[in-house]
Amino acid sequence: MADKDPKELTAEIMRETRIATLTYVDDAGRLVSTPMGTQDFEDPGTVWFITELDTDKVAAIRQRPEVNVAYASDKGWVSLAGRAVVSTDRAKLEELWDPSVSAYMKGDAQDPNNGLLEVTADTAEYWESPGKAAMLVHLVKGLVTDEKAEDEDDDSSGVVTL
Repeated sequence: MADKDPKELTAEIMRETRIATLTYVDDAGRLVSTPMGTQDFEDPGTVWFITELDTDKVAAIRQRPEVNVAYASDKGWVSLAGRAVVSTDRAKLEELWDPSVSAYMKGDAQDPNNGLLEVTADTAEYWESPGKAAMLVHLVKGLVTDEKAEDEDDDSSGVVTL
């Protein structure tokens, strides 16, 4: 991992993850997680999601915009910590709308109930996967010995300021 830029590794993991997990705080103060399809990001520090605006999720985010977005792929895991803003930018919604969105949303990009969540992350914590074979070796080692399975590469995780 030492030869990879942590920000680029974060972006690679995010690109390979079709569905992210958005976690927000509801009106009762509970953490709630929901699957969301990432529509776009040019930089891992800003992520866009399409959503229906009349949901409890959107109401809660308007009250408490602090969110976490988690990604998991064969390459590793990413946890973004930041703030979400609800947007009704029709031009951006049109740009991000594709046929797959219609399977999950009512109406189209012009429907006034469809909008966007723009998540701006302050930090990203990442964990690079050693690959399936190496992970299996670590797991078996932890199960058959008295020692906890450990990462061999100290550079396999870290925090990136975005």
